[in-house]
Amino acid sequence: MAIYYHSSSHIFTLDTKNTTYQMKVDDYGFLLHLYYGARITGSMDYLLTYMDRGFSGNPADAGGDRTYSMDALPQEYPTMGTGDYRSTALVIHNGDGSDCCDLRYVSHEIRAGKYDLKGLPAVYAGEEEAQTLEILLEDHVSGVRVQLLYGVLEAEDIITRSVKITNLGSEDVIVEKAAGACLDFLAGSYDLLSFYGRHAMERSFQRREIAHGSFSIGSRRGTSSHQYNPAVIIADRAATEDRGACYGMMFVYSGSFLFEAEKDQFDQTRVMMGLQRDLLHYTLERGEVLTVPETVLCYSDRGFGELSGHYHRCIRNHICRGKYGQALRPVLLNSWEAVYFDFDGDKICKLAADAASLGIDMVVMDDGWFGKREDDNSGLGDWQVNEKKLGCTLGDLIRRINRLGVKFGIWIEPEMISEDSELYREHPDWAIQIPGRKPVHGRNQLVLDFSRAEIREHIFRQICSVLDQGNVEYVKWDMNRSISDFYSQERSAGKVTHDYVLGVYEFLERLIERYPDMLIEGCSGGGGRFDAGMLYYTPQIWCSDNTDALDRLKIQYGTSFFYPASSVGAHVSAVPNHQTGRSVSLHTRGVVAMAGGGFGYELDPDQMTEAEKEEVREQVRAYKKYAQLTLTGDYYRLSSPFDDVYTAWMFVSADGGSALVSAVMTMQSSNLNMPVSYVRLKGLKRDALYEDKESGRCYYGNALMEAGLPLPAELGEYLSYQIALTERL
Repeated sequence: MAIYYHSSSHIFTLDTKNTTYQMKVDDYGFLLHLYYGARITGSMDYLLTYMDRGFSGNPADAGGDRTYSMDALPQEYPTMGTGDYRSTALVIHNGDGSDCCDLRYVSHEIRAGKYDLKGLPAVYAGEEEAQTLEILLEDHVSGVRVQLLYGVLEAEDIITRSVKITNLGSEDVIVEKAAGACLDFLAGSYDLLSFYGRHAMERSFQRREIAHGSFSIGSRRGTSSHQYNPAVIIADRAATEDRGACYGMMFVYSGSFLFEAEKDQFDQTRVMMGLQRDLLHYTLERGEVLTVPETVLCYSDRGFGELSGHYHRCIRNHICRGKYGQALRPVLLNSWEAVYFDFDGDKICKLAADAASLGIDMVVMDDGWFGKREDDNSGLGDWQVNEKKLGCTLGDLIRRINRLGVKFGIWIEPEMISEDSELYREHPDWAIQIPGRKPVHGRNQLVLDFSRAEIREHIFRQICSVLDQGNVEYVKWDMNRSISDFYSQERSAGKVTHDYVLGVYEFLERLIERYPDMLIEGCSGGGGRFDAGMLYYTPQIWCSDNTDALDRLKIQYGTSFFYPASSVGAHVSAVPNHQTGRSVSLHTRGVVAMAGGGFGYELDPDQMTEAEKEEVREQVRAYKKYAQLTLTGDYYRLSSPFDDVYTAWMFVSADGGSALVSAVMTMQSSNLNMPVSYVRLKGLKRDALYEDKESGRCYYGNALMEAGLPLPAELGEYLSYQIALTERL
């Protein structure tokens, strides 16, 4: 049993292998948060203190007791209207015009297995792997009922949280704010680790103190965004990669979100993750339900590295689904940076023939194959194959490619519409835009209202009619702009952003059901929708439109704090790089791209020398040799690209018997009289003897982890190294 309820003390205890989460229903029916951290024994309600806190209000139930205040007590799901002046998890606007929701305990249920969320992605687990706790709270005046859902994966040290809000009252209510998880810390000083960025430079690492006042990150863009990722770490001030206490919060959602951190007047800290308040005015009629997406919680007292490992295993084993949740991915050659829009069927077949000669498994026909689409200003929404451009049918093209021994993949952008398209001329009202106003453009395109079922159905039929024409084994699903015109003909503007995301999920679920063996790679201008919600449907995501190897070191470093290497799409591209103009050796580009589970190339083989082609063949062989280790092994960050002269990482097999170490020199001295860099390894068996097959040298695991492995001191710019270690038995 992982979940316990102590009837005499009204305390709920959620235990995982190494952690404990505890809360209590008090005498007034409030649900108070007691503890989350390393596994403990006994009741933690002794931590609660009561005193007269001047200007902190007291609920009527407390009578004349001025020591009882929701403004100071730690709560499991704080709401506006109870005297708590901190940021709250739930704000309800009632039919009488008030903003109040006073939730009290009604009942609870403990059951085997993990709850699921209709229409939303969520962690999944078998009945023997998880337990669910459901706590029912209600505001007896308004009739608003809230179900708090907790999923406990004991062996994984994972606790999930979600919330269902139901209106059982006689009047409509409006949900103005809804978080899915809240953590209240009674004491301590914490840092916040978050991951910020922009298009082509996503998930940069940032660490800052949670000081007095409030701080928030989030997205108002309709997607989880390039700018902030919906996953954060709350850490002790002294916590590091390998030691110290830290808490993770990962939102399983692909739309606008809000994370808040606040340190109050009593040095207590509150953190919350949920839906973006600025875009939420969600009307609930009687009987209607709003489900808040899931937040995945994890605690580690051994630093960020262990925390990352828990999230990597959770995503691989309990979020990603289908054939490619664990399976090896095909090495692919994407046409985009090779030919952009300038191609026909013969050029795609030539790329396929080149791919076959290099040992590459698949060619992907990117943008430009449909409708009137010779640039990025037209054609979106017209998902009919441009047979005139290809010079053949899609089926004929795929058969030609398959006869070369190469798989075929294709790019789509189903959520978008161009004003210069047949679809827009027929259905201009299908685009999200405000009547009487000129729409905001992004990449000269508009967004289809995927909150509307008839629009999704039309696009779904078009996409399926394309995919049914041949053996399509891979789809790259792109989304190349943010939502800015918040309006829908069929629902209030306060509902459209959330219901839009639900529509995207519904579309993806149908696509998976129809094509269960097809690999879908998510993309939104690269990594603009790199989140656990998308990984539930697409087991890998294009990490960034920036394929520059040096920039990718930082992008992939930040990504690794929550997301496993198996989820990362990474390609070797041409030099000078098309995004930065930088030139990096083919070897280094390959080493960096091999840190992702979705490995491939983004270049024209015709522009390569014979020596470079042979190097590509060797890279493909190396990737395939170590692909299983990359997909399922434990990942370790060995240095920081933001702080160190080298960037290094490694994968270690589950049994500790094999490892692959990669390193790139990023700040090289200009002469040979330079200091030597020693990379300390992690995750090896301390007393095992490991052999470097290439050099024949042998090392003990404890030596490699304590003293490190010296990197060669040699001249050259952005030099890189890969070292494969195997235990000698």
